[in-house]
Amino acid sequence: MQPNQPTHAEAQARTKADLPPYSPARRSTSVIAQVRGLRYHIRSWGSPEAVSPGRPPLVMLHGWMDVAASFQFVVDALQTERYVLAPDWRGFGLTQSPGLDTYWFPDYLADLDALLDQLLPGQTIDLLGHSMGGNVAMFYAGVRSQRVRRLINLEGFGLPDSHPEQAPKRYAKWLDELKQPVELRSYDSLQAVADRLCKTNPLLRRDRADWLAPHWAQQAHDGRWEILGDPVHKRINPVLYRREEALACWQQISAPVLWAEGDQTDLKKFWGDRYPRADFEARLATVKQLERHVLSPAGHMLHHDQPEALARHIEAFLERR
Repeated sequence: MQPNQPTHAEAQARTKADLPPYSPARRSTSVIAQVRGLRYHIRSWGSPEAVSPGRPPLVMLHGWMDVAASFQFVVDALQTERYVLAPDWRGFGLTQSPGLDTYWFPDYLADLDALLDQLLPGQTIDLLGHSMGGNVAMFYAGVRSQRVRRLINLEGFGLPDSHPEQAPKRYAKWLDELKQPVELRSYDSLQAVADRLCKTNPLLRRDRADWLAPHWAQQAHDGRWEILGDPVHKRINPVLYRREEALACWQQISAPVLWAEGDQTDLKKFWGDRYPRADFEARLATVKQLERHVLSPAGHMLHHDQPEALARHIEAFLERR
C-alpha cells in the first residue's frame, strides 16, 4: 500500500459519508405462489399491462447465495417500462426450503417451469440469469426453447467437466458431509452484513450494500442477523456435471443470447486449473446467435458493479428487431 493510501475500510466509510441512502426508482411488490409443494416468493416490478408481443415479461434468475432483490439496481436503470419477475430460488431469500439434506439442479428447472405455468401461462418470456441462475437459464432455454424469446446470461459459466472415475470419491464425500451439520455465519448488526457484502465485492457501492443487507439477511430471535440462505446449499452434490450433457441442451437454444461478464472476473478464482478459459470459449461457441459484452470495472457481481451499463446493453438487446 502506498503512503497515505486509504484502507478498504476507510474508503468504504468515506464513500458511505458521501452517498445518501439508496432509494429505488422502481418499487417492487411481493408475489407468493405454491410451487411444487413450496411457498415461493417472487419479486415483481412494473405491470402486466406493459407486456406486448415485442416486449414480453422479463424473468430474472439470481445466483447461488443471492436473492431476487439483487436485481433492483439493474431494474432501476432500465429506461423502458417492463414487467419484471424475479423469484427467490428454493432455500434462498423468502422462499421456503424443501427441508432436505441436498439440493438438486433439476429442481431449479422444474421450479421455473411450474412458476411460468402458474404466473405466465402460455406466454413467451425474455429470460435473464446470473451465475447459477445463468446456468439454469441456459438449460431451460434449450429444453423449453419455445418459451424463450431472448436469453441473457450474466457469467453463468457452468462447471468444470467431470469424468466417471470421479464418482466413487464424490459419492463418498457426499456421504461424509451428510453426517456433519452445516451452518452459515451470523452477524451482530445490519452494518456488519453490509460490511460483509462490501468485503466480498470491493466494487459494491456502500449505499447499495446498505440497501441490500436487509434483503440478504433477516434478524433472528436472538437478535443476530442470519443470511437468507439454507446452509444445506453448501453441501456437495453427488451427481457429476457432464459437459456434453450441458452442451446438448445449449445447442437446442433457438433464442438470441446476450453474454455479459466483468473484466475482473477470473475463472481460476473459482476452479483453479480445472476449468480453463479455452474450455468455456469452446462451449460458448456452440450457441447459434451470440452477442458479447465485457463491463468495466466489474467482477462476478456485474449487476451490482455496473447496473447502468448493463441495463443499456440489456435494453438494446431486447428491443432489437
